[in-house]
Amino acid sequence: MSTVTLVILIFLVALVYASVGHGGASGYLATMSLLASTPTAMASSALLLNLLVAGTACLTFWRAGHGSFQLLWPFIVGSIPGALMGGWLPVSAGTYGWLLAVALLVAAGRLCLPSIRHGDVLARPRLFIAVFVGVGIGLLSGVVGVGGGIFLSPLMMLLRWADPKQTAAASAGFIVVNSAAGLIGRVMAGRVVMGPLVPLVVAAFVGGVIGSRLGANHFSGLWVRRLLAVVLVIAAGKLVVLSHG
Repeated sequence: MSTVTLVILIFLVALVYASVGHGGASGYLATMSLLASTPTAMASSALLLNLLVAGTACLTFWRAGHGSFQLLWPFIVGSIPGALMGGWLPVSAGTYGWLLAVALLVAAGRLCLPSIRHGDVLARPRLFIAVFVGVGIGLLSGVVGVGGGIFLSPLMMLLRWADPKQTAAASAGFIVVNSAAGLIGRVMAGRVVMGPLVPLVVAAFVGGVIGSRLGANHFSGLWVRRLLAVVLVIAAGKLVVLSHG
């Protein structure tokens, strides 16, 4: 895969994911998996790009009035220690491949998931449930190298904890904290490896700005997300085959 192709794909991933309040780590990992990058380099680079794009989406959605700190903080309290531990834990290449494949399949399912409608009856989760969910998502996210939004968003919508815009805003904030904690855990363990990131950072930032503004103010882009879901499923299948071999 050429650098130009990689930059274009990173831009598209950032644009699509930012439109729903995500950072795009699972998409970056899917793209980098096609390059046969090492797990350490993939996870570290994906977390950094994720932090950048999710931060942009978080600012956009919260400025548009969709954020709720009361909804978000229990998940964050649980996710920080979980993500730190997950980023610190050493994981074999085979185990990483299986975990990433599962994360990509969850991401694909999330992208195809229809949103609940505005006006539906919503019920905030109990405090201990939100904290417990945060710990579990943080741990898995830190190991795989994603921000956790792909796991949190489906729960919020399926259990009717928030409407689509609130879910996007909460996911973006959750991803920012989780990605930062995961990166810190990797720094503490001395397992941060970065490739040539400047063109990828620029592509991710531009895509994140455009996508978050579209998602917060105009559309959800469901049909585009479904196309991306196909790519994630293919990448997950590739990882399963490689891990099995």
